[in-house]
Amino acid sequence: MLKVRDLVVTYGDFTAVKGISFEVSGGEIFGLLGPNGAGKSSTLKSIMGLVDYRGNIELMGKKIGVEERNLIGYVPEEFMLIDVLTPMEFFEFIASLRKIKNQDRLIRLIYAFGLEKYVNKPIASLSMGTKQKVAIVAALMHEPPLLILDEPLNGLDAKSSRILKELMKRHVEKGGAVVFSTHIMEIAEKLCDRIAVINKGEVVAEGSMEELRRKVKTEGTLEDIFLKLTGEDEYIRGVIDAISR
Repeated sequence: MLKVRDLVVTYGDFTAVKGISFEVSGGEIFGLLGPNGAGKSSTLKSIMGLVDYRGNIELMGKKIGVEERNLIGYVPEEFMLIDVLTPMEFFEFIASLRKIKNQDRLIRLIYAFGLEKYVNKPIASLSMGTKQKVAIVAALMHEPPLLILDEPLNGLDAKSSRILKELMKRHVEKGGAVVFSTHIMEIAEKLCDRIAVINKGEVVAEGSMEELRRKVKTEGTLEDIFLKLTGEDEYIRGVIDAISR
């Protein structure tokens, strides 16, 4: 469904993404993991056309452009909401852009995420968690084949977090795809079919949990694998030893 080839993202003299490539198929949740500043968000922003990049990005066999991006539901790490609007006004604005006439799915999503009490209040007055729910509903309301979710669980309560995870699973069961970035290793390990670990702008490993375990020669958790691949396990041991003296 999604193909990224030789992607490079630069900000001035700094290269945030250094020629990475990966593919995401329909029917899978693809995890994009990495330390802070590794290039995850820059990669996802490139797919959405929010930053300049070099390389090739295709969605469903076509070079990605405005029309193809209409087939994506995107939840960014940083809110992209219009604070002077209410959630309902924002949803109606998104619906007009997406040419959505039937609001049945929107209403179901509003109630699923407990937003019915907030739909007529200014977005600026809402808590971070409630704003996150607004962003999620806006991304899901047009039933796009591809979901790009950058730290989507930030600020969510346990109930809403579970609902989103279940919706992600249902989405791929129907043939859709999800690109999922998170710092919560336990959730990524349970949800993702395949995972790419990015470090310093490069993909250092990609595959299923079993493939990643074979690569680093461990039977450990995704957290163990991640720390080994990014070289942070040695740093942690050193810090703990120093504190424990």
